[in-house]
Amino acid sequence: MPRSSSLSAIALIASGLAFFQTQAAQAETAIFAGGCFWCVEADLEKLSAVRDVVSGYAGGNTENPTYKNYERGGHREVVKVDFDETKISYGELVGIFLRTIDVTDNGGQFCDRGYGYSSAIHPLDDAQAKAAKTEIAKAEKSLGRSIVTPVEGPALFWPAEDYHQAYYKSNARTLTRFGYVTRAEAYKGYRKACGRDARVKAVWGDEAFKGIPKTGS
Repeated sequence: MPRSSSLSAIALIASGLAFFQTQAAQAETAIFAGGCFWCVEADLEKLSAVRDVVSGYAGGNTENPTYKNYERGGHREVVKVDFDETKISYGELVGIFLRTIDVTDNGGQFCDRGYGYSSAIHPLDDAQAKAAKTEIAKAEKSLGRSIVTPVEGPALFWPAEDYHQAYYKSNARTLTRFGYVTRAEAYKGYRKACGRDARVKAVWGDEAFKGIPKTGS
């Protein structure tokens, strides 16, 4: 290979490495619990700065939790959010998340009751913890009342079963009391019947879903 070609190849490899290093530096992760993970996933995936949202379980003391036993192991339904920190800060993401849930309810979320559906923020380091507490303080001032959503310690994330992922937009069919419908249709019916959007609007008023593009649930 001519020397000029070798130098070009080296430069190309170096450029590629720099690109991937930059991409890694821009990526950050958040873990939020906000009741039904289908709904939290659906809301946060509307943000252009969010790269991926995965539904799962976290916060408990058992390994490999499943949908059948996660709450018995002390876990909540959560989402893991991968986002581009050059487009949105962790604090900004927390602020948006808070306005998609009922931050006044510590017994679950909406029609889903129990610890496994309760809300929480799991910062992964001290910087995230500080930012989360700052955003909660700001949100309390705006709301005019206390927020019960806790900022807890880092938690190991366990992804939920495949059929839970992107449930809100899945065309796979599932059996309901109304017969077979797509998962997307079942999700829409569940979200409306559970009163999620109505309750968020009752709690937050004009700030409900602030920052979430209005593209439907």
